[in-house]
Amino acid sequence: MPAALAQYFHDADQPQTLSRAVIVSHGQPGDPAPQQAAIEALAAQVAAHAPGVEVLGATLADPDALPRTCRSDCIIYPMFMAEGWFTGVELPRRLTQAGAPGAHIMRPFGTDPGLDALVVEKARQAAETQGWALSDTTLLLSAHGSQRGQASHDITMALAARIAPHFARVVAGFVEQEPFIADAARDLDRAISLPLFALRAEHVLDDLPQALDQAGFTGPRLDPVGLAPEVPAMIAASIAREVSSLK
Repeated sequence: MPAALAQYFHDADQPQTLSRAVIVSHGQPGDPAPQQAAIEALAAQVAAHAPGVEVLGATLADPDALPRTCRSDCIIYPMFMAEGWFTGVELPRRLTQAGAPGAHIMRPFGTDPGLDALVVEKARQAAETQGWALSDTTLLLSAHGSQRGQASHDITMALAARIAPHFARVVAGFVEQEPFIADAARDLDRAISLPLFALRAEHVLDDLPQALDQAGFTGPRLDPVGLAPEVPAMIAASIAREVSSLK
């Protein structure tokens, strides 16, 4: 085996002091700059809650972002809503290509233990603004979905089931699979729309409002849950727990 390649695998197997975390999102392949700027801004906010840890941001759409930010002695926090092919296959492959085969990949944002409480609190705030009791309010959760896999569907439905006792009803709609958002949102009374997306990108900007308009949805339309002001502290806490568990 060539010496350089042997050193590469040797470095990947060595215990590392984890002092860098990289928040990774999909980004927008056709126009990577805005989403790269957005994930860098989020990383800066997380860093304010994470003393002693360097926090950086990278998108998969920016070809230079992973090589620039990642190394084998860092933690990767996927700013994705579901576990699946991207977190289990594609992200490890990209990290290896970027020269960071030993990077430790955390579970994604959509599985963060603080997400349930955050969703309920955002809905509660919106309901109170309308003068509604949460127990009389319907929550519409909008998610990506996929025709190729059930990860997004399953995590959304599991979250809906867990938080259902707080609401009159929790319904879910998807961009890319049934039930589609326009169908799920139709004829909902006293309802709040909360998108289960990590960032404000194409689906949130285009597909979701179009579907809600098509359904005649008149309730409050909240920002994606990933943009909630509580999120940076929540991510920092999860990273701190992960670092402690790896010592």
